[in-house]
This record gives sequence, C-alpha cells and structure tokens, in this order.
Amino acid sequence: MRSPFSLDLYLVTDRDLSLGRPLKEVVEKAVKGGVTMVQLREKDAGTREFIHEALEIQPVLKNLNIPLIINDRVDVALAIDADGVHLGQNDMHWKMARQLLGPDKLIGLSIESKDQLTEANNADIDYIGISPVFTTPTKRELEKGLGLEGTAEIVKESLHPSVAIGGINSKNAADVLNTGTRGISVVSAICSAQDPENAARELTYIINKKKQSGL
Repeated sequence: MRSPFSLDLYLVTDRDLSLGRPLKEVVEKAVKGGVTMVQLREKDAGTREFIHEALEIQPVLKNLNIPLIINDRVDVALAIDADGVHLGQNDMHWKMARQLLGPDKLIGLSIESKDQLTEANNADIDYIGISPVFTTPTKRELEKGLGLEGTAEIVKESLHPSVAIGGINSKNAADVLNTGTRGISVVSAICSAQDPENAARELTYIINKKKQSGL
C-alpha cells in the first residue's frame, strides 16, 4: 500500500542554488516551515555521492512522515529504500520503474505539454509535475514556460493530482494555485533563500489561505 502524500509544498533540491549550505541544513529548515514533500535532485553527482546525500536527508524526513523522492535515479531509490522517484520524459519509462520499485512506491512524471497527457492518464503513477509554469534557469532546455493558462489546461485534463513547478515564488504562488493544481513545487524560492524556514512558511501561508478560500 502506497503511503499517503501531500503535494501542497514540494521542495526540489539544488546544491548549486543553496548558497554553500549543506542540503541537510536547507531541508531541515524547509520542513520546519511547512514543506510536505522533498525531491532530491543531483544531476551531476556520482552514484556514491548521490546515495550519501540521500542517506543524510532521509532520517530528517522519515521522522516527520514526509516522503523522500529521488529524481531520475531508480537505482538510488532502490538502494536507500526511498519513498519513490520522479521521472522526466527522457528518464526510465514509468512501466519499468514500476516493475523495479514494486506497487507500493510513489512515482511522479514530468509533463511539459498536453500531448504527453494521453499516456500519463493511463499510467500507474501517483502524480504529475507540470513543468515549467514560467521560464526558469533550472530548466534551461525548455525555452518557454506553459504559463498559467497552459498549466490550467493540463490540470483540467489530468486524471492524476498535479504539482506545478518552474519559476514559482511567493509573488506568483497564489496565481499558480488558481489553476487548480494540487500544489506548488519550488527550487530557488527555498534553496536560495537566506532563511529557508521563513521562505517555506510564507509559501505555506499562501497555500493555506487559498485552501480556506475554497480552492
């Protein structure tokens, strides 16, 4: 049975954007501020280094029942018994990931256009990541963001819960939530903040305010 999860405030880590601080420190502060899921993304790390980072962060999250999701690397997720993986369109196919991980792990899939929804809607996955809403340095290969309108269209047609990512911060978070997405995912808005806890708390306040208003 898959663990319950909340997409409300989904942190994707980036060591290069963390102002020289250890990821464990950033994550510890972020979850104090209200982060509900954490995806460890290490595009340039070797396998051993990736596993080391994951094992550093895992106890912090496990004590709070916050899922640890591994970006791309199914082998790393298996090695540390992570809660799941997040896959891009060019990563391992979700079917193979599901076979390797089994029925109880979480799988997220990045969706960059409406055309990719047909397969996703029929997939044994748990959520989609709509990416990117706005142009962002962390997604250099995608020149143009989906915008609020494009994001809303994908949310409407998706059969899975969605989280939106890409250029989201405290100034535009409420507008993104108005698209109907289940939650927001951020990188630099927390990782590059002088006070990650306060940055997460500010975003959590916006999310809760939208919920109370009947989002």
